[in-house]
Amino acid sequence: MKYIDMHCDTLAEALVRKQKTVRKLKGTMVDVERLQRGEAVAQFFAMFLPQRNEPSWFGCETMPDLSVLMEKMYEVYRNTLTECSDILAPAYNSKDLEKNRREGKISAFLTIENGEVAEGKIENLQKFYDMGVRLVTLTWNDENCFGFPHSKNREEMQRGLKGFGKEAVSCMQDLGMIVDVSHLSDGGFYDVADIAKKPFVASHSNCRELAPATRNLTDDMIRILAEHGGVAGINFEPTFLNKNQEDKLSRVERMCDHVEHFIHIGGVECVGIGTDFDGISGQFEIEECTQMEMLFVALHKRGLSEDILEKIAFHNVERVIREGM
Repeated sequence: MKYIDMHCDTLAEALVRKQKTVRKLKGTMVDVERLQRGEAVAQFFAMFLPQRNEPSWFGCETMPDLSVLMEKMYEVYRNTLTECSDILAPAYNSKDLEKNRREGKISAFLTIENGEVAEGKIENLQKFYDMGVRLVTLTWNDENCFGFPHSKNREEMQRGLKGFGKEAVSCMQDLGMIVDVSHLSDGGFYDVADIAKKPFVASHSNCRELAPATRNLTDDMIRILAEHGGVAGINFEPTFLNKNQEDKLSRVERMCDHVEHFIHIGGVECVGIGTDFDGISGQFEIEECTQMEMLFVALHKRGLSEDILEKIAFHNVERVIREGM
């Protein structure tokens, strides 16, 4: 079944492997050739920009500044578009998505994971938009210029967006960039919900009722996300799927549990795919992007109709792209 994936970290993996493109990458969960075999309609490629001194994550000796790191990933992205123009084409809105699909090409959407690179300057959002960025994950796992991240500390979890973050959310939606609340604190989620005039997403987050990871959404959040026309992307990370946080196996049946819970709480239009491929660890029944059909077969066996499966796989995210970009 054709699908859209709202999040992968493969650009970072290319840097680790000192590769100039992501056309063909050994040892990763995603590359362009496998996306084609897996029948992907679109892949959101994240420029992962952590506020951590972890140069080994990127195959570097010293940690570059976030702006430099972004430039390195952007270069990989642009190189990939050039080298893979027979398979892959950039997309900036729903018209591009449809055009690429008619031409038999996979759409590539560029995203930023961690808005700290904006440095608290609204004009940088325009710069990112002009680069082709169409989604920003507001925080990663640290406080930044937008606000506060998810946390096991209850007080920290209630802290929300800063003044810049509130202004930036409105600006992003005016520009046509999708606001992504994955990694954001609970307080930040509610601030986004109060501000947003267009659908927003949790691009790679699951249900906290089924797995207690603070990265997941509560039932109240799921309802609010759905009321705004937003979508949450099922994340394949074991700790975001399993009740037991020590269980490191990512099971297809557990993904199905989360899909059904999203549908039960928020309806069939609030759930999509956000694998987090190449940004997750553990053992996986779906190890890479050519195996995505396993999820749709399992959901069909649970009684979900073809129409509902197509919404989860493709149409729900397509609608957000149409309304948000």
